[in-house]
Amino acid sequence: MEDYNKIIESLGVRFIKAKNLVLQQPFTVRNFYDVGNNLILLHKGSIFFGGEEQMVEEGELLFIPGGRSTQVTYGPVGEGRTISNDDLITNREKFYRSNNDLDLIGDAEESHSYVSFEAKVFDSVNFFASLDVPAFLISNNNKLANLVIKVVEESMQELPGKERLISLYTEQIVVEIVRHILRNRMFVEQLATNSTYFKDPRLIDLFNYIKENIGGDLSNKVLSNVANVSEDYVGQYFKMLTGINPQDYIEYQRMERAVFLLRTTKKSIREIGKDVGYKDTAYFCRRFKMMFGIPAGKMRRRESATNI
Repeated sequence: MEDYNKIIESLGVRFIKAKNLVLQQPFTVRNFYDVGNNLILLHKGSIFFGGEEQMVEEGELLFIPGGRSTQVTYGPVGEGRTISNDDLITNREKFYRSNNDLDLIGDAEESHSYVSFEAKVFDSVNFFASLDVPAFLISNNNKLANLVIKVVEESMQELPGKERLISLYTEQIVVEIVRHILRNRMFVEQLATNSTYFKDPRLIDLFNYIKENIGGDLSNKVLSNVANVSEDYVGQYFKMLTGINPQDYIEYQRMERAVFLLRTTKKSIREIGKDVGYKDTAYFCRRFKMMFGIPAGKMRRRESATNI
């Protein structure tokens, strides 16, 4: 239990967005993907997920870890179009209508609420993504469902202390998800592996160095000096403790930072590429599309597409 307390205490949680949505037409997105974690509460209607089209019952929650692609169907199976994540981002208003009336939350047919957030170990590693688990169902958890509604309600209003409450509720959501995983003994092996993050200070030094120098030289030679291990061994050492090789991890962190800059600044794509360590803009754009399935320019427009 002590290790799990350390996990929770180490997590840096950041709220991204929350909405109450009403379905306009049934559809399936075959490769739903987001950098942030998404917790979806189904009020009325039907949602199915995964290759086996597992059903989400009304009142249940679907958790989709950030960085994981999964198939999601909104509405009855087989009654709507199958689209890509790119199609959803570009034409979201055709499929969803955003409800901004507090009194109508949960009343509309085919409606759901969701909260999107980050949860990072030492503000560096995406915790749920690092578990390498698929989307999963959360049942019989009224506390978690109520927290989702509270976040959505606060996000719909302009009241004093709004940001503070949203931050507190989002942190509670993360704790409740971890507790649910532990209570139901889910992903036991992955959790055991992740406890290594808190036992080796050299790994923590590497995480912090990568975060602080995301646009600089992060070759294995540099990392070996930070961790005080040989250049030949640093890749094996990093993968042994994290399950991923360091250069793949670095690319993910660079791309995640690029998404943040695309959403929050007016910097050009060329400038953002350089900021996150890519001297060749064309190569940056190719890698970005390969990772997220959409061009960097469309990711920039994503926020306006979701504010429907």
